[in-house]
Amino acid sequence: MAFLPDGRVLITERPGRLRIIEGGRLIPKAVTGLPQIAAVGQGGLLDVAIHPNYLENGWIYLSFSAEGKGGLGTEVVRGRLRGMQLVDVETIFKVEKKSSGGRHFGSRLLFDRKGYLYITSGERGDRPRAQDLDDHAGSVIRLHDDGSVPADNPFVKRPNTKPEIYSYGHRNPQGMTLHPETGEVWTHEHGPQGGDEINIR
Repeated sequence: MAFLPDGRVLITERPGRLRIIEGGRLIPKAVTGLPQIAAVGQGGLLDVAIHPNYLENGWIYLSFSAEGKGGLGTEVVRGRLRGMQLVDVETIFKVEKKSSGGRHFGSRLLFDRKGYLYITSGERGDRPRAQDLDDHAGSVIRLHDDGSVPADNPFVKRPNTKPEIYSYGHRNPQGMTLHPETGEVWTHEHGPQGGDEINIR
């Protein structure tokens, strides 16, 4: 869910629909122009965020599970709303190693105070992947708003790693927010039978 400056609310529905609430009422028609979304298992259309400078550039960001070579994986696009249609759609991130199964996509989106975009990626039910720095699975990704990699990402100069990775070793982070005073990024993930944790970066 994301709030537009004009008071409208954007709502994602897991089967792949982007809806708008206007004046307290849900518009019956869904937004068109979305990319192909694979609503399999826990996957689907999973989060929406607006650019910090939305009034100037109009960018809206969506995270979702998508099909690709090898199976499914998390992807992020951005686009602009024109009426009830998403236009200027471009992919800014995709998990490169797709895999079978329909669980643990992560897919939270968050902009920090400096305008960096954070994306969570679940380990897809395969725990060793979260320890592999050459794999986006089980990580928190940090990007510029256009999908390019910040030069100060922690692993950007290390060989055989994904430079987009900001934090790794995660199971399935499904909560992410900014601390209101410090601006730190807080992520939440839950274990299979308890063992929930909060990570602060």
